[in-house]
Amino acid sequence: MKLLIIIPAYNEQDNIERVVENLKNNFPQYDYLVVNDGSADKTAQICTENGYRLLDLPINLGLAGAVQAGMKYAYCHGYDAAIQFDADGQHRPEFIEPMMEKLKSGYDVVIGSRFVTEKKPRSLRMLGSTLITFAIRLTTGATIKDPTSGMRVYNRLMIHQFATQLNHAPEPDTISYLLCRNAKIAEVQVAMDERTAGVSYLNWTRSMGYMLRMGISILLMQWFRGKEPIVHAQEEET
Repeated sequence: MKLLIIIPAYNEQDNIERVVENLKNNFPQYDYLVVNDGSADKTAQICTENGYRLLDLPINLGLAGAVQAGMKYAYCHGYDAAIQFDADGQHRPEFIEPMMEKLKSGYDVVIGSRFVTEKKPRSLRMLGSTLITFAIRLTTGATIKDPTSGMRVYNRLMIHQFATQLNHAPEPDTISYLLCRNAKIAEVQVAMDERTAGVSYLNWTRSMGYMLRMGISILLMQWFRGKEPIVHAQEEET
């Protein structure tokens, strides 16, 4: 399967070179695309000077807009799969292969999960993650153990969905929504590193607000979205 690694980047001048060089030097079998989301720092300049494959957005669209731009690129260039990959260095590319193997077994989305075989630590942030897991299970019947993980690989059917549908953001409420539409979603155990440079947008207050918004969206707002089921290729044939 032809895979594109989509790297949305906003003000990641301190991390982007390390992340891309690791991919280029140690995982050259994968294509990548840095989507510079209107960064105010030197992210785009560093990518240009190093000759990285870059999609340079003129304004900041946010994570959803940056990922959708990457999905449009993947769809237009005929990729069979695309993976969302953080520009801050937390995601580890050695786990891409097992995620791809899982995708090939018939799934639409495979989430790189920290908690398939490992237990969630006791913290306020993980409490929010647990509440989102409960909300997804309550509304879909499915258990997603790491719903806030941003490391997700999508098949071509999902690439088309994200490239053409405005309400497909790379967030837990979209995972819940896709499950309601008959998407096949699995998790694979991964490990993630801590950010070593730069500052995360999500401080404690924003994290709590994010968890609250996701919970409300999963429990209430998604019922106002269309529920036409996703039709897979084998279903079309029958």
